Amino acid sequence: MSNPTSNQLPIYLIALGAFALGMASYVTAGLIPMIESSFSVSVAVAAQLVTAFTLAYGLGSPVFVALTPPDRQRTGLLVALALFVVANAASALATSFDSLMIWRAVAGIGAGVYLAMGIGASAALSTAERRGKSIAIIMGGMASGVVLGVPLSLMIADQTGWQAALWLVTLLGLLALVGLALMLPALPAAPASSLRQKLAILADGHVVTILLVSLLAAIASLGMYTFIAPLLADPDHGAVRSVTPYLWIWGIGGVLGSFLIGPVVDRVRGPVLVLAIMLILAASLFLLPFAAALGAWLVVLPIALWGAVGWALQVPQNNELILARQAQGDGNLAIALNESALYLGSAIGAAAGGFVLLLQLPTWTLAASAGAVALVGALLQIVNLRRQPAWPGTSRPEPHH
Repeated sequence: MSNPTSNQLPIYLIALGAFALGMASYVTAGLIPMIESSFSVSVAVAAQLVTAFTLAYGLGSPVFVALTPPDRQRTGLLVALALFVVANAASALATSFDSLMIWRAVAGIGAGVYLAMGIGASAALSTAERRGKSIAIIMGGMASGVVLGVPLSLMIADQTGWQAALWLVTLLGLLALVGLALMLPALPAAPASSLRQKLAILADGHVVTILLVSLLAAIASLGMYTFIAPLLADPDHGAVRSVTPYLWIWGIGGVLGSFLIGPVVDRVRGPVLVLAIMLILAASLFLLPFAAALGAWLVVLPIALWGAVGWALQVPQNNELILARQAQGDGNLAIALNESALYLGSAIGAAAGGFVLLLQLPTWTLAASAGAVALVGALLQIVNLRRQPAWPGTSRPEPHH
């Protein structure tokens, strides 16, 4: 085995690509007013750019990951990142709304395939003891892109136009692409399997349970994120005028959670860790309206905690999926399906929250419903814990040595 530190640089380069990807996923929502006036379309139409990216990401990426030849993992990763870079440059140059929509969808596919293969590559480049830490670096890169990259690119866009935000994404993606083309070593080939064998992943009860927990966590966490503004603006829950500082706190919590969970994943059994995270997520969501009613500053605590565990969850989840499908060699596909579960959960959460508001229920029901969904996820995780198999070659080190 080569010196582990020599393998760290490609992992950080993959994380740089993930940073660009995190920006691209969430920046469009902030650019909508500018795009709306640029192409003279309504808000509702401009908002479909977000849908185009996320649908292509969630539905397209598992298909393309499944079709990537098993002995072309490195090429697949580089092609996906190149596609993402080209699509963002083309988006910035788009002269019609229709072409912008198409290029956002292409960027979504490139992003989804790149993240799944990037997580797989980082696992392949790491020893078993460091795998959790490596995945945490990638997820931390993505979280940082959302939390730090999005506001930064929106500030630049405010000064110089919406295209500037996409040029920044393009530039960062290009830097990662050049670095990886030079530094990424050959990746081990996955065992060859037919499309039918790949579809068999959905018959693996253990994998499906992991994906369902991710789905429920996304409905609760990302769904509630969509409605943090109406909750905190409610006179009963703080009457907050600007929600921006709270979004920063949520995001900074997310970055810290993503990075700090890495060493923990390598020490604590994955399913136990996921159960703890789901219970903390449920508790922080239930606490939101109570804390907000008591004071605008007290609500910072559950928001930071919710951000931290919401983002941290995907590190042990991705690690468990890689372990579950190691023998079959389709860990990348399992990760792509997990990403799909997150995007689908985000969409379901946003729709469900909108329905709660339509019914004109008090705003605290948003947080209560999100907490209840997280609790169902925790109960489902108990099922996973009870049937947790012992993975080959992953016996935990005994405490006494």
